[in-house]
Amino acid sequence: MRNDASTSAAADDDRGNGLLGMLSAVSFLIFFQAYMVAPIIPTLASDLHAPVARVALVIPAYLIPYGVGTLIYGVLGDRLGILRVMFFSLAAFSVLAFQTAFSTSVEDMIGWRIVTGLGASGAVPLSIALVGRLYPYERRGRALGWLFGAMAGGMALGSPLGAMLIPLTGWRGLFMAVGTSGLIPLLMLGRYRRHLASAVQPTGASSRGVLQGYLDLLADSRARRTYAYVFLNSMFHSGVFAWLGVFIAQQYHVGPVAIGSALLGYGIPGTVLGPLIGRAADKYGRAALIPVGLAIGSTAVAALLLRMPLVAVPLLAIALSLGYDMTQPLFAGIVTSFGGKRPGQAMGVNVFSLFIGAGVGSLVFGALEWHGFTLAFGVFAIVEVALALFALRVFRKEGRGAMLRRT
Repeated sequence: MRNDASTSAAADDDRGNGLLGMLSAVSFLIFFQAYMVAPIIPTLASDLHAPVARVALVIPAYLIPYGVGTLIYGVLGDRLGILRVMFFSLAAFSVLAFQTAFSTSVEDMIGWRIVTGLGASGAVPLSIALVGRLYPYERRGRALGWLFGAMAGGMALGSPLGAMLIPLTGWRGLFMAVGTSGLIPLLMLGRYRRHLASAVQPTGASSRGVLQGYLDLLADSRARRTYAYVFLNSMFHSGVFAWLGVFIAQQYHVGPVAIGSALLGYGIPGTVLGPLIGRAADKYGRAALIPVGLAIGSTAVAALLLRMPLVAVPLLAIALSLGYDMTQPLFAGIVTSFGGKRPGQAMGVNVFSLFIGAGVGSLVFGALEWHGFTLAFGVFAIVEVALALFALRVFRKEGRGAMLRRT
């Protein structure tokens, strides 16, 4: 009997690790295609015969619908089951990413990015919600570290390869490759049907129950504070990163390959250190790590004001990425303790805040950039410093002791 139980537990661990690997691959791919766009904006502007400022709208055109879609998918995942909703979202992502390659104008591309954002927005938040069900709170940081490490890996490779592969494949080839690659995890998802079904049962809640679920979430002051930080921190990182490729092109007068090389460091900390940061959050709590992450991000952007040599930009990209990796995954860890029997709703609001913040951030930075990069970088750095100082108080109860009491 004991051997049978040990064998069953080992099998469950193998299935859990395999599922975590597959979910990480999905997160990697979706973030890869999201981050490969910003560095190729100058190339898209030239190829589609449109001004840079107009082409830059393809970024919020994807991010804002993505954020809105997460609210819908979170509810559907709770009501219909995670497996079928994730399957639909992945299928939509693959088909629409492939179709984007056939855009003939900036208006076409903006339109396809809008529907791709809506279609793709179910997979990642439901993956995070699922991790919240599979792992207890005191062990959740490690699993989320792998998931967010995969997202960081998508950023790390999407940013440079999005620019560096242009001479070989063209931007159309990039979108075709992404759309085709999405079919692989789609086929693998069926292997974990039983594991997914046992982890989260559909709630079948009524529309009134869904609305009450959102009201209950927003009535919690801890939830409101966390979602607010997700939104504002996302504004900071996306606003800076969306325009960083344009800044490099204009400041250093270089082409796509050099832009990709300069951004090569972004995402490396999350890929390498993501699980370690997650373990540190599990061991020490999130109260100390979050303010440090905010401060690191602000410092990296402030350094851009010094107009350092191009060889220093990859180091600043690494620092900026580390600031992200020490904040957003930790916020997500807090959010996984919200929602009760509706984890999809709680995580849907989190990813809604994340991507709406990202879309708004790119628009706000673009508006400030009309007056120069110095003003834009300066404003964003100052706001992030203020967030770091307030975080010392806002997240003071997210230490290790409070975490154990919640479990």
